[in-house]
Amino acid sequence: MVDPLSLSDSVLILLAAVAGGAVNAIAGGGTLITFPMLTAIGIPAVAANVTNTVALSPGYLGGTLAQRGDLRGQRRRLWRMLPAGAVGGVLGGLLLLASGERLFRGMVPYLILLACGLLACQGRIRGWVAQRSGGAQNRDREWFASLPVFGAAIYGGYFGAGLSVIVLAVLGLVLDDNLTRLNALKQGIAFAVNVAAAVFFVFSGQVVWPAAAVMAIGALGGGVIGGRLAGRVRPDLLRRMVIGVGMVVAVMYLVR
Repeated sequence: MVDPLSLSDSVLILLAAVAGGAVNAIAGGGTLITFPMLTAIGIPAVAANVTNTVALSPGYLGGTLAQRGDLRGQRRRLWRMLPAGAVGGVLGGLLLLASGERLFRGMVPYLILLACGLLACQGRIRGWVAQRSGGAQNRDREWFASLPVFGAAIYGGYFGAGLSVIVLAVLGLVLDDNLTRLNALKQGIAFAVNVAAAVFFVFSGQVVWPAAAVMAIGALGGGVIGGRLAGRVRPDLLRRMVIGVGMVVAVMYLVR
């Protein structure tokens, strides 16, 4: 049972959601800000993760719509991979609820460190994908790509931070296409994973709805702010700041 949110708690998670939404719009990694804030105000780790997924999932729709032009000509490919992403997201959610509070809380610092590592490698992964991609499409590979996408989706449903980096790396490894199109495909898959997990979590009884409502408003506002600042803020600098915050948070979880 979670205590009712105080005004100060509501303000804290609202500010965290605004920051997380802006960071997601510019560089990615907003979960490393929002999830720790939920646990800091006293929400258990599993409920905090569930609430965070539900509250931030609409933001992925905006990202997908923003790149819909680059999804043209990829409809068949997208519909082959979306089921794998959705099913994997639900399976990850099931694993999260089955883990229980104690096990999941023990894994949190390592999941955060993993997410930090993925964000740190994001630039190199993008560069590798851009260098490797050539534009030729191989439909046999498209079917095969559903398998690693499914594995990445399980992680996304379980925790989520760094999911987009994993999916982009998987797509770059398996598919031959340009970075712009693969990035749009990645966005669509991440949307499917998060929405499927969020819908599953809605019926889990673990969502802290007052916190989710406050965060959803903050994340939407942060996404707008981030979109306007995207051309003025260096993504790599912001990413380093998020990684630094994540490392500090991971250490705090480890010493508790």
